[in-house]
Amino acid sequence: MTPPDALERLTLARTEGVGPITYRRLLRRFGSATAALAALPELARAGGRTRPPRGPARGTLGREIEALARQGGRFLFLDTPDYPPLLALLEDAPPALAVLGGAGLDGPPLFERPAVALVGARNASLNGRQIAAELAETLARAGLVVVSGLARGIDAAAHDGALRAGNTIAAVAGGLDHPYPPEHAGLQARIAAGGAVVAEAPLGTAPQARHFPRRNRIIAGLAQGVVVIEAALRSGSLITARLAAETGRELFAVPGSPRDPRCRGSNDLIRQGAHLTETLADILDNLPDHPLREGLARDPLFAARAPEIRAPQGVWEEPPEAAPALAAGRRAVRALLGPAPIAVDELVRHCQLSASAVLALLLELELAGQVETLPGNRVALIAGPGAP
Repeated sequence: MTPPDALERLTLARTEGVGPITYRRLLRRFGSATAALAALPELARAGGRTRPPRGPARGTLGREIEALARQGGRFLFLDTPDYPPLLALLEDAPPALAVLGGAGLDGPPLFERPAVALVGARNASLNGRQIAAELAETLARAGLVVVSGLARGIDAAAHDGALRAGNTIAAVAGGLDHPYPPEHAGLQARIAAGGAVVAEAPLGTAPQARHFPRRNRIIAGLAQGVVVIEAALRSGSLITARLAAETGRELFAVPGSPRDPRCRGSNDLIRQGAHLTETLADILDNLPDHPLREGLARDPLFAARAPEIRAPQGVWEEPPEAAPALAAGRRAVRALLGPAPIAVDELVRHCQLSASAVLALLLELELAGQVETLPGNRVALIAGPGAP
């Protein structure tokens, strides 16, 4: 069910200057989206912004919530119990996900089941597509959910294979009402009927190149491990693999011909330590902390832990420094920043302020459009027209 304050949560998530990390910090500090929205103008003014951050029109968001409901969908919000638990562990987990489906064909809610992502080349070979479909089908028969990105080639083959035997999740780059590629509209409908389709982008959003890396982090975040099948040295699949490695997910790769440029990236992953994958057992034997075996419907250890696998919300600590010290500290923090990302811990060591004061000042500067918060507890100065 959509929470009663969905409109406030969606407004906060889509307000100018409020990225996924900042959204989480605002909820920690103020306890609710309503309180955070009320505080935004003053926070941005303290950071040096002359006008309040712009937010979407409430009427537009209300119509979007209604339109999604008419399609049989709903929004899942980061700090609510039905949000995908593994995805919530990402620092930059999407504050709001639009979802079609999600119940699964049988058993527990789909997002609480162990999942493996299959990704690879759009221009995949026939052999690569067959491997993807067969591997996805055996994963589904073993009780795992198969995650992919609805793209041509490997993604489509993985979804098709999984649907023969179980459940699959598709993460899409645009809005749920813009299937991409267009010829996969029927496949998206089949996935929504028996699995789930998720999107971070608002309804009405046509997918653009900049949307796909954000979709890739969702694919990696939903899964315990990522399997790469046919990926060139420069490909979106390698972005997904990198994001999976950075977030502690297991990485697998199917070996391919050294003469095929579509396999050079996936072969290179194996050289770097990804698990060489030829069969279902290669995956099941290496999934972390979740000892699945063929024929096991689902992992009871994962099911027992699922309600607890939430990103810790923490408690916001008010800075002990007085207002004049914070004003001087704001100038000092900004002076220490540059366009190259720096760790927040490093910033704390050099500016003679408490950690809570630095976090408070960075929040103000970000809402003022001067600072960008990045995964890995890093920040960077925004140069150019984006800064006041």
